[in-house]
Amino acid sequence: MNVDAVIGKITDELNDTNNTPDLDGLLAKAEGALRFDLVDARLYSLIGEIKYRQGEKDQAYELFDQARKLSKTEIHALQRSIGHSIEMGNLPKAVGEIDILLRRWPDQFPAIAGGLPTILSNPDGYQAVLAALKAGAPWRGSLLSVLGNTSEGLEFVNRLLLELSGSTVPPSSGELSIVINGYVRQKKFEAAYRFFLFSLSDQERKLGGYIFNSTFEPVSSRKLFDWQIRDQSGMEVTFATSQDAVEGEGGATVRFLNTPVKNYGLQQYIALPPGSYEISLIASARNLKLPKELFWSLRCQTGEIARFNIPEGTFNRQALSQDFLIGPDTCPMQLLRLETAAIAESWRFRYVGTLIMHKLSIERLPS
Repeated sequence: MNVDAVIGKITDELNDTNNTPDLDGLLAKAEGALRFDLVDARLYSLIGEIKYRQGEKDQAYELFDQARKLSKTEIHALQRSIGHSIEMGNLPKAVGEIDILLRRWPDQFPAIAGGLPTILSNPDGYQAVLAALKAGAPWRGSLLSVLGNTSEGLEFVNRLLLELSGSTVPPSSGELSIVINGYVRQKKFEAAYRFFLFSLSDQERKLGGYIFNSTFEPVSSRKLFDWQIRDQSGMEVTFATSQDAVEGEGGATVRFLNTPVKNYGLQQYIALPPGSYEISLIASARNLKLPKELFWSLRCQTGEIARFNIPEGTFNRQALSQDFLIGPDTCPMQLLRLETAAIAESWRFRYVGTLIMHKLSIERLPS
């Protein structure tokens, strides 16, 4: 007798949403197959499912337990057992079963994702999830990503990452970015920026200021309030310390490759409170030819707040600056961007030369 074929047929009929299955007939087939294979966990699980649908739940759960004794990763028995554990309020047991399920069947995460906020809302459930994450649960990334899509879930992610920060498996930069980006999507800009500051390492905190890493040290957290380099064919952007740079000229080096350059090459989101400010740049250049403007701009959702142009030619450590104002209702988060004024990628407008930006800073002016 082909037990696999019987299991496949019974499973198909149970999953057929267009027809009502003959539960008595399917039960007879499954029990008949069991006589030929007493150690097949799938058969105990199928019989348990049939009993469950017949309303004999106590017997069904005994069969699910038997299936899991034979194979602790039997998928259907696990799924039913997870639901039963949650229903009975035994959330630590449910989390343990979820961990077993997702380690063996990672593609099943969407099926259990909906119940996670309920588990996390319970102190015992929360501690069980935290313990699983500290133990290296491979579904950690999926959990944090899904939770980060809702306001309620984001608070759980925030709390979990805070507690994981002191563990042997601290949050990664990508996990921290889930919280920052989630707050931004919800327009909670102050919360996003506060979390960014919290997420910085001791070394990264030394680079703090209104502009993070204003001297363009070659470190990147890949977070929203850090430098983001746009990959472009017409320009090359690299960061270097003064020790690593040619002729001791540290900072951000922008090399133009004698091609048209449209759009931006470097940007950072910042969070300035209302007030008067000065943005200043110390830069050097070698044979810089700019057919269209190259400039730093500071933007809000409502438009541009400030702009200053980079001059052409060759110069050494030239200081450039621009005053600007952030009004009380201007915007809580701004975008600082190095970009060109080119509208079309015409070969008549080819950018040439090298720009080295040693320091870009923003200082608050006295009121």
